[in-house]
Amino acid sequence: MATPHNIASKGEIAKCVLFTGDPKRATKLKEKIMPEARLVNDIRGIYTYTGKVNGKDLTIMAHGMGCPSMGIYAHELFDYYGVEKIVRIGTIGAFKKEIPLKSAIIAQQSYTMTNFDNFYLKNGVGFIEADGELVEKAKIICDKRNYKYFCGDVYCSDNFYTEENRIDLAIKNNLLGVEMESAALYLMAKKFHKKALTICIVSDNVVTKESLSALEKEDMFDALAEVAVQLLFEN
Repeated sequence: MATPHNIASKGEIAKCVLFTGDPKRATKLKEKIMPEARLVNDIRGIYTYTGKVNGKDLTIMAHGMGCPSMGIYAHELFDYYGVEKIVRIGTIGAFKKEIPLKSAIIAQQSYTMTNFDNFYLKNGVGFIEADGELVEKAKIICDKRNYKYFCGDVYCSDNFYTEENRIDLAIKNNLLGVEMESAALYLMAKKFHKKALTICIVSDNVVTKESLSALEKEDMFDALAEVAVQLLFEN
């Protein structure tokens, strides 16, 4: 076994990886983007597919939920498989009423109190940056595609259910929304000197209490995946 969590051999994972949380979503994206891709890993249901898009190698992989799960897979991709660039697409709850459902948030920084990789113990509360070049390229791609987006800082929480006052936290730190994986992805990218970015669909709004259905969320991922794939292959 290549790693305790991934049976793909070295060389079966592309240098560019499209990450998404849900294994079923990874399979749907594979069928949409590169139907001829082969399954290279299914340990713990983390479906991983490698194929070609316009002649270029791409891996689509699930990562599960939360920083611990993200941290395991991002670490192994960067360290063992030699991945150079990861773009994660997911969902996010917006903190501002003017951010509509179905728009995208480009997470230029992840604000966190996570204890993943002892970040909180070592550094206290703080911001972790995405790759700046990927942020700027993502904005250009979205503009050219007329894809509605907001770019700014997000809150990466270890808890889905919580009693913390997230609205006050968001106002104090000018945070656009809340998700659960960006901090671990950015920490691993920094550790291994690689590139990473998170772009999320706004699936609900914490202020207005609006939300998308499960089916509506899945319908939005095709367009976001096209943005991510273009971004992965931009030089």
